[in-house]
Amino acid sequence: MQKLNTDVPVVPEMFLLKMGELVLKGLNRKTFEQRLMGNLQRRLYPYGQFRTYSRQSIAYVEPMNEDCDLDGAWEGMQKIFGFASLSRARACRKDKDAFFEAVKNYLHEDLMNARTFKVESKRSDKHFPMTSIELSQYVGGLIAEAYPHLTVDVHNPELVVHLEVRDFAGYVHANAAQGAGGLPVGSAGRAVALLSGGLDSPVACYMMAKRGLALEMVHFFSYPYTSEEAKEKVLDLAKLISPYCGRLTVNIVPFTSIQEDLRRNCPEPYFTIAMRRYMMRISEMVADRVGAHALVTGESLGQVASQTMEAMECTGAVCRLPVFRPVIGMDKEEIVKIARKIGTFETSILPYEDCCTVFTPRHPRTHPKVSELEEIEKNYNWQALCQEAFDHIERIQIRPQD
Repeated sequence: MQKLNTDVPVVPEMFLLKMGELVLKGLNRKTFEQRLMGNLQRRLYPYGQFRTYSRQSIAYVEPMNEDCDLDGAWEGMQKIFGFASLSRARACRKDKDAFFEAVKNYLHEDLMNARTFKVESKRSDKHFPMTSIELSQYVGGLIAEAYPHLTVDVHNPELVVHLEVRDFAGYVHANAAQGAGGLPVGSAGRAVALLSGGLDSPVACYMMAKRGLALEMVHFFSYPYTSEEAKEKVLDLAKLISPYCGRLTVNIVPFTSIQEDLRRNCPEPYFTIAMRRYMMRISEMVADRVGAHALVTGESLGQVASQTMEAMECTGAVCRLPVFRPVIGMDKEEIVKIARKIGTFETSILPYEDCCTVFTPRHPRTHPKVSELEEIEKNYNWQALCQEAFDHIERIQIRPQD
């Protein structure tokens, strides 16, 4: 059992992070919590020295010195999957008058700017002599006397003063901020995500990271048909989603030779589907190298010719691993909404084309059959081309602080 710290933290401000979905786990809950706390410590590293510990589904974060960047840490923690809510708080002794003094000192500006308020208390430490209602009434009465311009409104207050009586100390804070939710990155295993320069794939990566997947990225680069700016755009997208996904490796696959070979040997209507079969094969090779057990794509049913049900059957047929398509049932508006939320929209719409736009067929086959693609592939040595591309992958590391 974790040893309790009986000393009240002496820092002027700290953070309380409430765990989300993982509290519903059973015997393996501790594994999820350990993963989450590890992710938290790594995310805090660029912002200074913090002490982190947990108890009863709450993570406590205390700055160790005045050099800590509290605002940077606050912003970074809001993007850690696994937390339902976050609060900036002041710790105090577990005493009714100490709670009021902490409220006055820590929330004075909020109380002065509000017109209505209420007090909500949570008593996790059942040894505290007052009930939650009694504590709320006591502190609420003192607040009303000290701030006569305030009116109590229990239904729709401008300011909610939160008092929490927990194992380590008492805590005072105002309204909590919403956390990222989901499960800790890495708790569900590892997958390889195909990252293009468009809107859909960064959103797909975000959604699968939210379900606990650690991701390895693969991008297919066809220089000189696609520019260095297009490559930088993809790396910028990886940087934008890394605060959610954690540390990333982007595997840049040289794809020019494969596309030129397809242009010579593949019937034009089948070009895009044959190209995507290459992508899936090489991505699976990357997955085998890094110990991943699934692929992730940004395919949305019916959005383009290569994303019909039959086309996806043909691309998926070359895969041994499961293929996750988290945006499969979304329309463009829904995808754009998430892209704006996570900050990838403006970068995704920059006018740098990726390899999927190279040699685009005028009349693509929208309802291909697997047997047709297998017959076409007899015309070229796809195994050798896949291996050559795989052997020349450039691996680029991306960290959230980048």
